Amino acid sequence: MMLLLLPVLIPLATIILLLFARGHKRVMQIFGIGGIAAQMVVAVILFGKVYNEGIQVIQLGNWPAPFGITFVADLFSAIMLIMSGLVGLMIAIYSLASIDKFRQRFSFFPLVNALLMGVNGAFLTGDVFNLYVWFELMILASFVLLTLGGTRAQMNGAVKYVSMNLVSSMLFLAGIGLLYGKAGTLNMADLAVKIHEADEPLLLNSSAMLFFVAFSIKAAVFPFFFWLPASYHTPPIAITALFSGLLTKVGIYAMIRFFTLFFVQNQDFWHPLLLTLGGLTMVVGVLTAASQYDMRKILSFHIISQIGYMLMGLGLFTVLGIAGAIFYMVHNIIAKTNTFLISGIVHRIKGSYDLKAIGGLYKSHPFLSLLFLIAAFGLAGIPPLSGFVGKLILVMAGFDDANYLITAIAILVGLFTLFSMVKIWNEGFWKKQPDNALVTQNKVPFSMYLPVVILAAGTIVLGVFAEYFVEIGKAAAQQLINPDEYIQKVLGR
Repeated sequence: MMLLLLPVLIPLATIILLLFARGHKRVMQIFGIGGIAAQMVVAVILFGKVYNEGIQVIQLGNWPAPFGITFVADLFSAIMLIMSGLVGLMIAIYSLASIDKFRQRFSFFPLVNALLMGVNGAFLTGDVFNLYVWFELMILASFVLLTLGGTRAQMNGAVKYVSMNLVSSMLFLAGIGLLYGKAGTLNMADLAVKIHEADEPLLLNSSAMLFFVAFSIKAAVFPFFFWLPASYHTPPIAITALFSGLLTKVGIYAMIRFFTLFFVQNQDFWHPLLLTLGGLTMVVGVLTAASQYDMRKILSFHIISQIGYMLMGLGLFTVLGIAGAIFYMVHNIIAKTNTFLISGIVHRIKGSYDLKAIGGLYKSHPFLSLLFLIAAFGLAGIPPLSGFVGKLILVMAGFDDANYLITAIAILVGLFTLFSMVKIWNEGFWKKQPDNALVTQNKVPFSMYLPVVILAAGTIVLGVFAEYFVEIGKAAAQQLINPDEYIQKVLGR
């Protein structure tokens, strides 16, 4: 099933072509955007195949599992591949005008494709060690993107970013060693069988805790979140939007995969822990965001807050809860990426991200104001937009499972999120521009507006046609909670 390899092979081939075209800006733009568009098309085709025919598996070199390298696509990974392609394509188009010529001509497009290659590999791998390899590729590509341009702020942010991610990688590698020593395999499907048969859940908890902390760092879960707001506001906004849309979600993806497939024992310990940290992540992120006046920092802290909702869905560990986590992840990828892209347009128009130094956008740019309202209200959970549906599913799942505290926190955090979005609206769009504000004459090109319009449409479509997408989320959640098909397809049983 060669289709499974294309989400990894296409960005690899694109990187090679881009290296040959190095220094030729227009050619690099064509190859860079074309390669990401091809990934998007392949992801949609693969999703259709998984949806209609079931889980797809390929064993590289025809080595049977668990001895070879396994690539697996179930509904969850297929959905995430589409989101990876969508975000990558929107960022590539947006970057045509927002990324300077130096970055575009030499490194930007190869690095974006390398990052997408790592993300796609993480979504498709059926092996724990190969997941580590894909994570390391992501770290390398994201670190260089973060420092591209070499400003002092970027370097300071990059040190914090890479330091925490190296700690995460060490914990991940230690967990791999312990897990292999206990189970004798790193194939995920084989681990599911062997751990289920083993009668030592407490011994396995040591490995599970190492993985949990490693993924929590990557996903910016409380209390491991502080590196994110210290680094995400430093690079160009297109890079920040790419990171916000994808990188933390890969950590949550891995956590959901591990804790539904093979770390399923001792649930009386793990599920309360997941719910507790999910609630703390929501609260700390949203309250810190409310105190900020820099658009990028407000949105960066909201990345943390929104991760808590996804953790809540996993902690509930019901079909509806995990379906809610998947739907919310898709919604957040779209809405969060879009809010960052809109902040980049605001900066281009006003020359600042500081809400105290800007204003009057509603009067001068009404269309941009409408686009911001769609993205912001979607993020806050205002009906009929996608955020409302995602939060509603999680609240319903919380009530069904009689977890009233985390459900109440989720509702209250939604109100505080609305407060932050209204704050941006009042300060940046509604109030009169300050007399001492910087006046710029920068026009916003079509290539910056187009991705914002497409993502805003995605927020509306996800909300209006929610029933169809929720059913897909439930089907993906059923595969995760009942992994028999996954195990049978991988192990050939």
